[in-house]
Amino acid sequence: MNEPAELDLPVEGGTLRVLRFGSGPRTALAAHGITGSGMSFRAVARRLPDDWSLFAPDLRGRGGSADTPGPYGLDRHAADLCGLARYLGDGRPVALTGHSMGAYVALDAAARRPDLFDRLLLVDGGLPLPVPPGTDPDAVLDATLGPALARLGRTYESDEAYVDFFRAHPGLGPHWNADVEAYVRYDVTGAPGARRSKVREEAVRHDGRDLLTSAGLFAARLTGLGVPALLLHAPLGLLGQEPPMLEASLVEHWTGGPGGLRAELIEGTNHYTILLGTAARTVAERFVALGG
Repeated sequence: MNEPAELDLPVEGGTLRVLRFGSGPRTALAAHGITGSGMSFRAVARRLPDDWSLFAPDLRGRGGSADTPGPYGLDRHAADLCGLARYLGDGRPVALTGHSMGAYVALDAAARRPDLFDRLLLVDGGLPLPVPPGTDPDAVLDATLGPALARLGRTYESDEAYVDFFRAHPGLGPHWNADVEAYVRYDVTGAPGARRSKVREEAVRHDGRDLLTSAGLFAARLTGLGVPALLLHAPLGLLGQEPPMLEASLVEHWTGGPGGLRAELIEGTNHYTILLGTAARTVAERFVALGG
């Protein structure tokens, strides 16, 4: 598959940069994680059948949509996905997936407008996260996102220095490949000698607070799903070790219930390599099969 075409598609208040992978008539829409970009779906898109096109927007505050105005928040991102689905589907439902925070956005979009989507694939996200009352969401974000959040306030001498920062990430460095490198290089911007991430920290913190304080909303969405849905989850977390993003007990609690959500553990993966490693083939296969 060639590198993606870059489109600027209309949403409320501006446009979103959308990466189009493939040229087939069947349409998939994919939402990335909290500090990611549409390029995180490069490996999955390459493994879809030739009759598919995967459209992966950079959500507001990230990638080519870094300057698209807020407000941010999962509700706004879900509304953007619904708008893109109407535009891209042209009267027909599209396939929908999301990874990490993008899984929560996709869940919200599919639950509010099931007529726009014919399936929902959640990748290591989408389940209500148990957060004790009184917890400071920013402290949780700092503790869990670790290197992914730390990079947003830094500048780097060169693109290679930025790549080297990611090579040292325990969840990515040991599994480095061309898809990881393309994902990293797509994210870098700024003046020579002061290169930096395209991701806006204010967007990440706004969305992160939203995610951590909306367990009730996600619970309602999961019990009221109107499209076929599957969760793929990793046994290892953001730093390539236990605990995983979604604990086994949490997955068990939310699957097999009235919403019809099923789940599958993808062995040998962490929160990033489930999408950017060899498991991308399995993700693509499950996504295609989910529609029946």
